[in-house]
Amino acid sequence: MPAESEIAYFAAGCFWGVEAAFRNVSGVISTAVGYQGGDSLNPTYQDVCRGDTNHAEVVRVIFDPARVDYQKLLSVFWDNHNPTTLNRQGPDIGTQYRSAIFYVNDAQKELAEQSKSQLEQAKVFSKPIVTEILKAPDFFMAEDYHQQYLEKRGLATCSL
Repeated sequence: MPAESEIAYFAAGCFWGVEAAFRNVSGVISTAVGYQGGDSLNPTYQDVCRGDTNHAEVVRVIFDPARVDYQKLLSVFWDNHNPTTLNRQGPDIGTQYRSAIFYVNDAQKELAEQSKSQLEQAKVFSKPIVTEILKAPDFFMAEDYHQQYLEKRGLATCSL
């Protein structure tokens, strides 16, 4: 990690499309997909998909705070999924597809809670926001074939 960089974690459904959304943000240094928030060490994709681990599919974002602030990353998060569907995004169903922000410090926690509250007060969504805001647990890197999955296949987004 570059010296002046920061890290953020977001779960917003299938990590392939979420990663692509963050990779396109100026100031994002790198992204990686993986698993967080579960009950076992070193989960595999198969474990997570079976629902055996309670992990969420997550994108780790390493960013330069001089070029992009955490609030911008929160905007990308909220704009690229439906935070009102519990354990579901589009056709993908299961706890691994839940909406969550895993914060790494108190500043991120405060900003995440403020952004969620502002969206709820503004009634941006017709249903209540179910996004969890939790302290970041260990991040387990997903298998290599999941990293930059869409980019490797010449795709810009997932089609639902």
